[in-house]
Amino acid sequence: MLITLGVALPAGIPAAAATTAPTATTLPAAATASTQDVVAALDRAAHPLRTVEPGGDTGDLRPLDRMIGDARVVGLGEATHSSHEFFALKDRVFRHLVEEKGLRTFALEAPWSTGLRLDAYVLHGKGDPRRIMREEFQRDYLWWNNTDYLRLVEWMRAYNVRHPEDPVRFMGDDIAWSGPELYDAVSDHVAATHPGASARLAELYRGLRPTVATGTYIEEYLARPYAERKEMADRTGRALDLVRHLGPGTDRESYGRALQNATVIDQTARQYAWDLEDPAQIAEAMRYRDRAMAANVVWWQRHTGTKVLLSAHNNHVGYVPDDPVHYPKVQGAFLRDSLGAGYVSVGLTFHHGSFNATGQDDETVRRWTLGPPGPDSNERTLDRVRHRDHVLDLRTAGPPARDWLRQARPTRSIGTAYPELPDDIALARSHDVLIHLHSIGAARLRDR
Repeated sequence: MLITLGVALPAGIPAAAATTAPTATTLPAAATASTQDVVAALDRAAHPLRTVEPGGDTGDLRPLDRMIGDARVVGLGEATHSSHEFFALKDRVFRHLVEEKGLRTFALEAPWSTGLRLDAYVLHGKGDPRRIMREEFQRDYLWWNNTDYLRLVEWMRAYNVRHPEDPVRFMGDDIAWSGPELYDAVSDHVAATHPGASARLAELYRGLRPTVATGTYIEEYLARPYAERKEMADRTGRALDLVRHLGPGTDRESYGRALQNATVIDQTARQYAWDLEDPAQIAEAMRYRDRAMAANVVWWQRHTGTKVLLSAHNNHVGYVPDDPVHYPKVQGAFLRDSLGAGYVSVGLTFHHGSFNATGQDDETVRRWTLGPPGPDSNERTLDRVRHRDHVLDLRTAGPPARDWLRQARPTRSIGTAYPELPDDIALARSHDVLIHLHSIGAARLRDR
C-alpha cells in the first residue's frame, strides 16, 4: 500500500499491486477451536463503543482514557483516508480528551502553514474556516475538506470563545507545502531583529514564496528538474542556517517561532530534493517526510506545553510500516524514539463499508464499497467480538489473543488511491490500542 499524501509519485513509479474490491465470503459452519478461543479472549478484553458521533454521554470512552494514561501525544489512525466514521470518531475522541484528559491540540496530517491558518481561526476567529479549508486542502490533501472536520474546527472555535484562558489549538505537521505566511513570518522576524540580514534572506528565498494555490504549487514544484529542486533546497538550508546564526537577540519566543518556520520551509524543499525517478530515493524521501512530521509534532508539544491528539493514517501513527519497501520507518516509530511512553498509538480497523479514493491510474474521486474481509484477515476475527464496535488494549489482552495479535495477517490499509491489496500487519506490533468498527460510510467532501 502506497500512501502518497504530500508527495505524488511521478508517472512510471510502480504503485502497490492492485486488486478488485473484495466480495463477500462465507464463514465456515463451525470455526476452529483456536479461533473460538481467540475470540473469547478478545471478548474479555474488548470494551464497547457506544457511537462514533460527537455529543452525548462519553462514559464508553473511559476505558480509552486508562489506555492512554499520561501520554503527551496520542496518535489516532484511520484505515482509509475518507470515511465519515473515522473522521467523526476523531472529533468525538478529541472533545472527550479535552474535557477528561487535558488535551489541547488537534494535529492533522496537513501542512504546517495550513495548521497555522486554522489555528488563527480557532484561537482568534481570524478568517473563514470554509475558505481556508477550500484553499489549503487541495490535491493530496483534498480528503480533509470534509463536513466532519469543518464541524470539529467550528467546535474548537466555540470552545475557545467559552474558555479564552485555556484554549484548544490546531496544528498541521506535514511538509508538502509551505504557504506564503511562513516566508513572511521569517522575513518579518529578521527585519525586526537583524535588519542588516534582510537582503541576504530575501536573495536566498528568491522565487520560492508561493504565489499560486496549494495544488498548483505542488504540481509546478514536482515538474522542476531534479538539479533545480536540489538548488532550491540548498538555498532554504542556507536560509535556515542564517536564521539560526543570527540568534534570538532579545526576543527568544519570536526567534523560536521564526526558526521553526524556517525549518519547515527547508523541510518542504528537501522533501522534493530527491531523485523521484529512483525507487530507493523515493523510499528515503518517505522516511524523511515521516521523520520531519514527527519532529514538528514534538516541537509543537514541547513549545506549547499542550497534549496532542495526532490524526493520520494508521501507517503513519503506527510503529511498524505497512509497506517497508516504500516506507522504511514511519512517524509513530520516530515519535516513540523521541517521547518513549509519552506516545501512544491507536489504530482503527473496519469490517465493511465505503470510502472515497481515486483510481490507481487517474485522479477521479469515486466512492468505493467493500464487503466483508477475507477469512484469514484480522478484521474478520475482530468483527466476531460480541460488541458491534469496540476498543481493545493490545498490550494487555490475555492469551491466546495476545499471540494472535502479534502475528501478521491481511489487513485493509487504504490510502488515497484504490484498488490495492491488504497488507500483512501484526496489530500489536503496530499499535498500543485498537478501535474496531463494524461498518463505515464514505465521508462527505465539501465543494465537490
